[in-house]
Amino acid sequence: MIKRIHDIKNDITVDSIVCIRGWVHRIRKQKEKSFIIIRDDRGDVIQAVCPSNLAKNLTIESSVEVKGRLVKDPRAIEGGYEIKVNNLMVYNIANIDYPIGEYQSDEILLDFRHLTLRTRKMINVGKLRSSFLRYAREWFQKENWMEVTPPLLVKGAVEGGSTLFEVKYFDETAYLSQSSQLYLESMIYSLGPVWSISNSFRAEKSRTVRHLAEFSHLEAEIPWIDLSDLITIQENLIYSLVKNLIELNRREIEFLNKDVLGKLKSISTPFEKIKYEKAIDRLRSLDCKVRDEEGYERAIEWGDDLNIESERELTKNATNPIFVTEYPVGIKPFYVKQNPSDENTGLAVDLLAPFGYGEIAGGGIREDDLTKLSNKIKNSDLKIDSYSWYLDLRKYGSVPHGGFGLGVERFLRWILNFEDIKDVVLFPRTMSRILP
Repeated sequence: MIKRIHDIKNDITVDSIVCIRGWVHRIRKQKEKSFIIIRDDRGDVIQAVCPSNLAKNLTIESSVEVKGRLVKDPRAIEGGYEIKVNNLMVYNIANIDYPIGEYQSDEILLDFRHLTLRTRKMINVGKLRSSFLRYAREWFQKENWMEVTPPLLVKGAVEGGSTLFEVKYFDETAYLSQSSQLYLESMIYSLGPVWSISNSFRAEKSRTVRHLAEFSHLEAEIPWIDLSDLITIQENLIYSLVKNLIELNRREIEFLNKDVLGKLKSISTPFEKIKYEKAIDRLRSLDCKVRDEEGYERAIEWGDDLNIESERELTKNATNPIFVTEYPVGIKPFYVKQNPSDENTGLAVDLLAPFGYGEIAGGGIREDDLTKLSNKIKNSDLKIDSYSWYLDLRKYGSVPHGGFGLGVERFLRWILNFEDIKDVVLFPRTMSRILP
């Protein structure tokens, strides 16, 4: 019976006959024997030793099936097992010009991403992403939320018209969704707490290490809550995700960056919560700067949005994520509800990851007053006709509600302490990269 390498290392007794399929990850040929490192379709590897006459045509990434006796050998890689091959079947001999070696430039790895996915780094990233999705789904199911699938083709903006990707939709103009939030809002009236994981698109002309033009977006919306409730929901979800990943995916994390485990284990609840005003005071005490519209540097002040540098300063010495709340109304999108106790601020909250990684989630309470929402849409230079259906939600039984969106890649970049966000997505899309 064909087995995966993980299974034969854990469930098969030594000296048993085993059969595996995979690819030649590395090969060392000698006169009498050849030593083949075989990688299976889950990225696990094992050494196979066979007569060199069986392996004489093999190249890196050739696909094979090997059958032989499983033996224990402390010199063998990863677990000390190897297969003494007595039968080797070749499915395909790979060309000798395989472009991905042990050491390649970042550009080569991106240009050949369809092949880079076979590297053990990207295999483990893929496993970690899969586990993230599973743990998120398990958490929401346990909390009795409904999973939904909002549309990706839309008529209006959520995060600002300047970052929309325009597409031709028959005889009309449509856009790729920046966020599923508005559609999730419509579903809470019939399904209660709802959530989704789908792709979102932002046409930001940014070349930073934390921006993507297409990213995986976990979003959630729930009726009958206030800002404190919303913060608690995010806190519980994030803590659960971190705990499950370090407990159940220790192997993948250790392979990718074993140094992060200690930091991740120290994360605890409750997370720190500070108001925007307090954050600005803290940043001013650190002499943080921003640039004005003309490019001149000045001290940060109330009314400025938190940029990458200011978020880094707030979190570089933190060990836990930090919630920043009650931003000025003017720097948040039209749907943010005005703070009843301070009309200059809105009931918004951003979650900043520790160690300088900045924002990984954003959300808040939504404006549920029809007149205020209509005026905000008009003042945001958006076409109000495109939001007529959204305004209907305020006409017919509006309720207090809120939600948040979590960037999956930003979360994983923080968890793994990776420098570049492109390293945690299988096929990154940026302003300069659409292939492969």
